[in-house]
Amino acid sequence: MSAPSSSSPPVDKDKLERVLATDCGSTTTKAILIEKVGGEWRQTWRGEAPTTVEAPFEDVTRGVLNGAQEVAELSGRSLVRDDGAGILRTNGDPTKGVSAYISTSSAGGGLQLVVGGVVLSMTAESAMRAALGAGAIVMDTFAANDRRKPFEQIERIRQLRPDMILLAGGIDGGTRKHVVALAEMLKAARPRTRLGGGFDLPIIYAGNQRVTDDIERILGEMCDLKVVPNVRPVMESENLGPARDKIHDLFMEHVMAQAPGYDKLMRWVDAPIMPTPGAVGLIMQTIARQRGINVLGVDIGGATTDVFSVFDGTFNRTVSANLGMSYSVSNVLAEAGLSNILRWVPFDIDEKGLRNRIGNKMIRPTTIPQTLEELKIEQAIAREALRLAFIQHKEFATDLKGVQQERTIADAFRQTGQDSLVKMQALDLIVGSGGVLSHAPRRVQSMRMMMDAYEPEWITEVAVDSIFMMPHLGVLSSIHEEAATEVFEKDCLIFLGTAIAATGEQKPTGPALRVQFRLPDGTGVDESIDSGRLRRWELSRDDEIEITLTPLQRRLDVGEGPGKARTAKVRGGVVGLVVDTRGRPIHLPDAAAERVRKLQEWVEALGEYGAGGQSRWAGQGAD
Repeated sequence: MSAPSSSSPPVDKDKLERVLATDCGSTTTKAILIEKVGGEWRQTWRGEAPTTVEAPFEDVTRGVLNGAQEVAELSGRSLVRDDGAGILRTNGDPTKGVSAYISTSSAGGGLQLVVGGVVLSMTAESAMRAALGAGAIVMDTFAANDRRKPFEQIERIRQLRPDMILLAGGIDGGTRKHVVALAEMLKAARPRTRLGGGFDLPIIYAGNQRVTDDIERILGEMCDLKVVPNVRPVMESENLGPARDKIHDLFMEHVMAQAPGYDKLMRWVDAPIMPTPGAVGLIMQTIARQRGINVLGVDIGGATTDVFSVFDGTFNRTVSANLGMSYSVSNVLAEAGLSNILRWVPFDIDEKGLRNRIGNKMIRPTTIPQTLEELKIEQAIAREALRLAFIQHKEFATDLKGVQQERTIADAFRQTGQDSLVKMQALDLIVGSGGVLSHAPRRVQSMRMMMDAYEPEWITEVAVDSIFMMPHLGVLSSIHEEAATEVFEKDCLIFLGTAIAATGEQKPTGPALRVQFRLPDGTGVDESIDSGRLRRWELSRDDEIEITLTPLQRRLDVGEGPGKARTAKVRGGVVGLVVDTRGRPIHLPDAAAERVRKLQEWVEALGEYGAGGQSRWAGQGAD
């Protein structure tokens, strides 16, 4: 992702020794220090402070300085200028300053866009991919084949007050009439910016280039119009880069310039400020490219759940704006249904009791579990939020629509979705972040939440972001990719272990999978695992073992074909090696008593809540 340059000269990565990175969130500003230690890049110190973008401070740099000062006190290093006018740069003194200062931001609600296109499932979807990839929250999508009437769309656009609008439509040389109609609708709506301040609303046009003159005539006087190459120049391919870059440029020029204190922050940084989700997506893409792997990532927050994926080099991001663990917990209940949440609760509770517990969380969204039962209920809700957000992501991350269809606009309106690009059997790594995953009392709880929600197949590594430093590393990768990936591997990720699961038609009882390997201490393992089980072995990340998996049912597949054995090398983590014979999809008994018994069996097999499942879970995050 290219971006406008900051006021500082370009960073010479060969001279970098120490970098301060901040992420200005909606409530908290997180600062970390990244240093060269013994010839390798490591994250060394961390601090945080309340974000100060709102009254009474209305200056985001106050929170940045407070976070940086905490890092300074912990590290014994001066980081803040004496006059408080920025971050101190090093002058050779090993006790003062940093080589560079970088930042991301989602303060003030992040970057909010409305997108439009001729066909919802084609050009509008391409525009949405460009917006999401740039780190935006897509507030709404409108199109010529929208089910809403034009006056309803106009009223909706007036109400939303986005940061900018991305308008696509038509392949180059394609339809003109429908693109002009979309522009006329925007003109009638006369949308205003969210932050006000007398700025013209930025509108990016990334549609049929032969209609550019019409777009400039219709919209040129009412907005800050920017024209970039078509996001869908031909039916067979997308060109999202120019639109993404322009969104990022305008984010800096308009959104950041209007937010309190960001004009100062933009002068302090040594690289352009990135939207937090865009930075996360950038580090995910960097890791996938460097390691040559397919990656799935999730950030589950209080209000939204972001899902990122890179499969065969293709990046996708989705935002489930109504699926979160605090402010949106009632929406999770509404979308999942009480029965789907109840199926993950490993103790006897009636629907009324569960509904009341969720209602209490809705009334007091910032509370955290105080008892073991509350923790189990929160993790049951998390499974459904993760599962639903993943379903939405798979529906969005698809091949281009209409590629092999007739290219008339009438035919395009009728086209449907195609298979998702997300292929679980090809997935190499799952990365989870967000409080419920990164700060679960025991790491094994995080691993099982992701295994239950995503149902990984064959052989998949699972990890969590230790302290949510992926945004910092994303912006760091824009100036020093090697440093960012080194810290990502050594300090950001906590590898939980490897999950192994067979696919295919499976009998509900009887032996399902034979597992053979030798532990690092020389102990040999040769076990036949029945259907419906979870089996865990302790195995560290530093230890690599060779494992042989043999299906004991002729329709089961572990990667070599139905009924065929497979030998592979795997590593563990803080949880270890987990073999899952629960089938795909995971089956749970309908009867409440049998369901609770089965869930408790899985809990005890993995040791999720300590010996006997007692309330001894506080402070056990590293387990």
